[in-house]
Amino acid sequence: MNRAALRTGRHLRGFTLVEVMVALAVVAIALMAGLQATSALTRNAQRQSDVLLAQLCAENELTQLRLARQLPSIGDSTLGCEQGGQRFDVAVAVRPTPNPMFRRVDAQVFAGGHPVLRVSTIQGAN
Repeated sequence: MNRAALRTGRHLRGFTLVEVMVALAVVAIALMAGLQATSALTRNAQRQSDVLLAQLCAENELTQLRLARQLPSIGDSTLGCEQGGQRFDVAVAVRPTPNPMFRRVDAQVFAGGHPVLRVSTIQGAN
């Protein structure tokens, strides 16, 4: 204790170790919650970027089929696509429809073997 406090009869009171530990635990929990929120936002931003780039790849493949000015042949194919410095694989599946003048075209985009996006359309004879 401080000598001046002893002379005046006042006692100095500080924080106990338990109080300090509880305060540190509360701060640690708040910091962990903030870290998890930041991590979730970062993952969401990356996912949004991947979906946008995958959308570009899928639309490019569907546009190429449309520009061919003929019905695409029925079957499956896989093509590579690079957008924004990332490599994607585009699996294009062409299926018949009840009307022989139309085809169903599905383009599914994969990044590292994991599906990112699927776009489907119907293409008619031009």
